Amino acid sequence: MSERAEIAISGDRFELDGKIAVPDDVADAVRTLIRWAGDDPAREGLIDTPRRVARAWKEYCAGYADDPAHHLSRVFEEVGGYDEIVLLKDIPFQSHCEHHMAPIIGKAHIAYLPGNYVVGISKLARVLHAFARRLQVQERLTAEVADCIWKNLKPLGVAVVIEANHACMSARGVRTPGVTMTTSRMMGVFRDDERSREEVLSLIGFKA
Repeated sequence: MSERAEIAISGDRFELDGKIAVPDDVADAVRTLIRWAGDDPAREGLIDTPRRVARAWKEYCAGYADDPAHHLSRVFEEVGGYDEIVLLKDIPFQSHCEHHMAPIIGKAHIAYLPGNYVVGISKLARVLHAFARRLQVQERLTAEVADCIWKNLKPLGVAVVIEANHACMSARGVRTPGVTMTTSRMMGVFRDDERSREEVLSLIGFKA
């Protein structure tokens, strides 16, 4: 049996060492990129790089196989009469820019004002990661997270603020490190009522 003999598990293919199998054309594409960049994909340090890169990208983009709405399917109605803002701050995340496939690294703040029910707080982070682990732009990521919570939890308000650094700006092009991009999406009372918007932004740590 060859070193790269494969087995299929739940539709995915794996090598006998448990690592996900990388199709030859994917590995060849990485070799082509290495060669075009100016190095030799056949040298010792780069021989296994194509398959490492391929597996890394499968992990980076795991969100394509994740349904964000699924994480909001289990809700709780017994909340002891709680009817104030629920906020999860400083959720770290990593994504990749769809324009240069460079890292986007940052943190998100997700808040909602419950209507009839709430959801486990870890689920808010799971929704974020399901969207972040795809090729993204920060503006769309912000909107997708907010829209998903709004549609599935049916709260009175949703606020999502994302702060991130973009390697496509810091490591190439203008080469300006240390710059943070901030995006926000307000829905429901956080958009329509100034006092509610000021309250949630103050809790996050921003001045309205």
